[in-house]
Amino acid sequence: MSVLTLQPIGFIRTGKQVKFQALHQPSEQQPEHNLLELLPDQNYEQALRDLAGFSRVWLVWWFHRTTTWRTQVIPPRGPAQSRGVFATRSPHRPNPIGLTPVALIAIEGRTLILGECDLLDGTPIFDLKPYVPAYDSFPDERAGWIEAVDALMASPPLFNVQFSPLATTQAEWLRATWQIDFSPRLQELLVRDPSPHRTRRIRRRQDDLFEIGCGAWRAFFTVNGHQVTVTALDAGFPLRFLTDPKREGLPDGAAQLEFLARWPQP
Repeated sequence: MSVLTLQPIGFIRTGKQVKFQALHQPSEQQPEHNLLELLPDQNYEQALRDLAGFSRVWLVWWFHRTTTWRTQVIPPRGPAQSRGVFATRSPHRPNPIGLTPVALIAIEGRTLILGECDLLDGTPIFDLKPYVPAYDSFPDERAGWIEAVDALMASPPLFNVQFSPLATTQAEWLRATWQIDFSPRLQELLVRDPSPHRTRRIRRRQDDLFEIGCGAWRAFFTVNGHQVTVTALDAGFPLRFLTDPKREGLPDGAAQLEFLARWPQP
């Protein structure tokens, strides 16, 4: 089999260090600016000519943190049901290529200012193309199993989420001290379905205690009927990882060290 060689034309800067921070399908309801920095000394400034007249572009990119692929995956939205990978947008593909339409806000030299997207910071970009509404939009086409999931997501949430006094104190401390706030995303996931789910990183710890991964953090919660109670937040890395010089640069490492000084792990 022949080998194809691709070289990035640039890298995107989003500030999103972990997958939990990148919504699977951004809604663009909250304004967000991201920077696509094209590589120097390639004459890309000339290649950008005439692109400013478009309000949206396609990004062709690489899931650079994905190292394996699976024939069957469990999408993060909807029930924990396996789907063929080619019927999903999972990163676990034979060739982990991503395709995302994003708003084009401005072009400054060889830097593109883009709207909200679901890419992690440092994602390599292979190509960009103009989004043409007349050719690229087919809103009346069938969407397979996603139609049923969309209908489910449009229905009122089945669960109510509340924070215990401890979890409230921890969340407020993270916001005030480190400007870290994963509570909205946490609640968004739990109000829909708090049951164990591999892709949503929800697992049962004990008979009545569950854990959910929140990027570099985690939360513990209980479920009583339709009431979900977040009992505590915790660092996602153990103390031995955070103090290991070989693991320098862990996401939110400094914040987690200070968090654990206040609320040690059992």
